[in-house]
Amino acid sequence: MYAAIKTGGFALGIAACLLIALFIKEELSYDTQYPAADRIYRIAFAYTDNGKTEKGVDVPAPLAASMRKDFPEIEQVGRLMSNNLFPGAGSNEISPWDKIETTHEDGLTYADQGMLDILQFPMVYGDRSHMLTEPRTMVISRRKADKYFPNENPIGKLMVLNEDKTKPYTITGVMENIPANNHLQQYDFLLTLAGAELWKGEQQDWGANNYADYILVRSGTNAEQLSKKMNKDLLYNYYLPNMIREGDKDAQKQIAKAKFYLQPVTDIYLTPDVEDDVAHGDMRFVWLFGAVAAFILIIACINFINLSTAKSANRAKEVGLRKVIGSQRSSLINQFLTESLLFSFLSFAIGIFLAWALMPYFNMLSAKHLAMPWLQWWFAPAMLVSATIVGLAAGLYPSLYLSSFKPIQVLKGQLAKGSKGSVLRNSLVVFQFTTSIILIISTVVIYNQMHFVLNKKVGFNKDQVLLLEGVNTFTSENVKTLKTSLLTLPQVQSVSVSDFLPIAGTKRNGNTFWRKGEENTNQGTETERWEVDEDYFKTLGIKIVEGRDFSPLMKSDSNAVVVNQTLVKQMGIKNPVGKLISNGYTYKIVGVAEDFNFESLHQDIGALVLHLGDSHSMVSVKLHTADMAKTLASVTTTWKKLSPAQPIRYAFLDERFANMYAGVQRMGRTFTSFAVLAIIIACLGLFGLSAFMAEQRSKEIGIRKVLGASVSSITALMSKDFVKLVVIAIVIASPIAWWAMSKWLQDFAYRAPIEWWVFALAGAAAIVIALLTISFQSIKAALMNPVEAIKAE
Repeated sequence: MYAAIKTGGFALGIAACLLIALFIKEELSYDTQYPAADRIYRIAFAYTDNGKTEKGVDVPAPLAASMRKDFPEIEQVGRLMSNNLFPGAGSNEISPWDKIETTHEDGLTYADQGMLDILQFPMVYGDRSHMLTEPRTMVISRRKADKYFPNENPIGKLMVLNEDKTKPYTITGVMENIPANNHLQQYDFLLTLAGAELWKGEQQDWGANNYADYILVRSGTNAEQLSKKMNKDLLYNYYLPNMIREGDKDAQKQIAKAKFYLQPVTDIYLTPDVEDDVAHGDMRFVWLFGAVAAFILIIACINFINLSTAKSANRAKEVGLRKVIGSQRSSLINQFLTESLLFSFLSFAIGIFLAWALMPYFNMLSAKHLAMPWLQWWFAPAMLVSATIVGLAAGLYPSLYLSSFKPIQVLKGQLAKGSKGSVLRNSLVVFQFTTSIILIISTVVIYNQMHFVLNKKVGFNKDQVLLLEGVNTFTSENVKTLKTSLLTLPQVQSVSVSDFLPIAGTKRNGNTFWRKGEENTNQGTETERWEVDEDYFKTLGIKIVEGRDFSPLMKSDSNAVVVNQTLVKQMGIKNPVGKLISNGYTYKIVGVAEDFNFESLHQDIGALVLHLGDSHSMVSVKLHTADMAKTLASVTTTWKKLSPAQPIRYAFLDERFANMYAGVQRMGRTFTSFAVLAIIIACLGLFGLSAFMAEQRSKEIGIRKVLGASVSSITALMSKDFVKLVVIAIVIASPIAWWAMSKWLQDFAYRAPIEWWVFALAGAAAIVIALLTISFQSIKAALMNPVEAIKAE
């Protein structure tokens, strides 16, 4: 039994460490596959005003050409444009030229030739140096080439976006699939930027920030010095003159608050200081997971030590006899270390198997696609070296302890009582349970925050709102027909057509607005400007608190806007209904909407302007029905009548809302799993220590029983010392957990408070778990025949 517990605890710890090590290796490998990864940077900027710093990577179109011309330190510049303001970026319905049925694809972005030259993705077909130099060309990934053109070279084939055969794209190259450990992993289609522009003159406009620029610097370039040079030359030679031309009287002060900096491409994923990054990790999680792995392994080693010393009496006479017949202490140490190494190798074998068996579950927790690196050259040597180091580390103290017995005292039956090591052993138990309690508290806090986020009133009604996607292939007339047809269904309450929704992943359009007449007197208010239809507020249940909603009967509403309360507050507008605001175009405020969270609850509510417009790749349908299956069937039938070649795609608003917090939910599940594992391993350690103490106090227990002590009193006597240790662990763990969770909650603009009962619950759980673990040894010791314990006296 003791051997099984010893190897089992070790194996659990090793399995957890191996899984976490593979996770950390994957996280640290992001964007390291480029041939010149150490010389690739992304341009980023920061703007600081009133102590608040905003960061971003979107820069104007002409910036790339200016850097190429003005900075000899830069070898190559490339632009990427994934903003879905550009038709074709983001999600599209795609089909080869000769196919009728379309397929929905998400991974489209615009790029220029410089991106291919910098990143040097391996190519399957085509010449990389000329793939994106011509207008209306595209590069696709191998998986998409296999999907649309199986067993053939697709170079020269035409692809149609959103059923628009007047503007097809020619495939000029096939690249290898962008690996998962890449911050650009979501892209399967690179559309050329050659000849593309959002509006006439956009490619020369220094006031529109729509591109992410990457640079390849020459060998030996100092990135920090290059950043300073860029701030001096770009800001004052290009940005400032443009702002002055546009009449900005505050241009000099604004330029002084801005600066460029360079992000190493290998840092983009793990240190995402820009909110726009879609795929990103968090270096804090890497450190956290690494610490958890270390703690679990330390706890497993502590268990090995406790379980080894707990059964010391069984080995005492063996040690005494060996020493009497001439064994040196060194040979005894070697023997015990060899036993420890054997346990370690056996535990590693079991642990590797457990890691392989648990890999699918861990992948689900971490949203990864990890695999056991069986065929990697480093795997077997790393496991052998790790098993040796862990075996030696765990076995060193028991070896020294067991080999230190004096043969005369052993053979006379005078075993050491272990008092010298009691402080160490108690400290180890406190450490184990402190770690476990921190994980329990963290798990409860994360669960409470997720419950708070998912159930908080966010200012709009997300229940029973069906989202129909892919409507961008429809003509304006077909969209109107779809909306009218849906409204005839008895289960449909209202329908709205708009790409702009209060959930992540839908369209966004940042603008600067001023009160009319103040355009040249202040820096304006950063605002989201959304195009919606007249049924938007009714469909999403957004309240109008002043003025009115849009009216289809009023032609003047083409220049009307509804703003939110935050914009009114930030602009300092009193009696806003009827007031004029401007972003270059003048709009009249006809209504004020109650504030609603249109981004995740990590962020405060920002300023928002909504006006009537045609933005129709998404249709929101407000339902009132209990028979959802029948309703979906009716909606599907209506869709097929208008678009038989395009399969219907739909989602529910509340599900998309919950998906915004999928990462936090994964973190909660991960913490729960680690908490359970740490508790199991800590309980094994406590079991070992209770066995040790029962063995050390066997004569005391025997004497107490002879003098009339009851089983319950002896059980209580054995348990109270361990409960004291757990209480100490609770006292130590509570402030640490409170501090750590307070730091974590700072990422949320809206957060649930950390209540006192969280600590009480975690403490009570730890005490109950400890008592259940100890009770076996305590009751066993209390039921022992006292004659067996005291007959040696």
